[in-house]
Amino acid sequence: MTRIKICGLMSVDSALVAANAGADFLGLVFEPNSRRYLGVEEAKGLVRSFRAQWNRKDPRWVGVFANQPLEEVNHVLEHCELDFAQLSGQESPEYCRQVARPVVKVVHVRSDIPAQEAIGEVGRSLSTYLEDGHMCLLDTFKQGVLGGTGQAFDWKVARELARSYSFLLAGGLNPENVSEAIGQVGPWGVDVSSGVETNGRKSPAMVAAFIIQVRRTDQDLQEAKP
Repeated sequence: MTRIKICGLMSVDSALVAANAGADFLGLVFEPNSRRYLGVEEAKGLVRSFRAQWNRKDPRWVGVFANQPLEEVNHVLEHCELDFAQLSGQESPEYCRQVARPVVKVVHVRSDIPAQEAIGEVGRSLSTYLEDGHMCLLDTFKQGVLGGTGQAFDWKVARELARSYSFLLAGGLNPENVSEAIGQVGPWGVDVSSGVETNGRKSPAMVAAFIIQVRRTDQDLQEAKP
């Protein structure tokens, strides 16, 4: 079953919509330059309010960071009672080993180099982080932007990498193309933020449609197996 992460949540209502629809991970952004940034106390209140209304273990909460001091990241993870840390910057393996929660390390895929070169570059990074026991997420490289580009990279690169590595696929996914992405790539999971938004806010209908498409695709692929 393809795991689903709905990222950039900013309200309890949006989190409950995603959880009810079947999301596996819920993401909160703590990178100050993001338009989806949440302050620490606001995020803590959101998570606590959600848990007061949702008594199941899943979905898990993911805090999203980028090139932030280790002490700050660990404080937020513990203070907000989060389950995972998604690191979207240039965090080293040594840095990741000191994070207080399991890590989802973002690896950015460049489109300005030949596909085979990108496969080799990204594959080396995936090997490093996965061997340390971290999860990984592939997202589109864009100069000066650490995440949430809303742009897809070459899925042929991701498909080749998926033969050997487990990762979440991000970058430009939405309810209209996620089925094709899963069919082409076969990722362990998918991640979406802007692709389920209208005017910068999470659309309940789009979140539900995205998750429905993922589950339908999983079922179709399972039924197609000999």
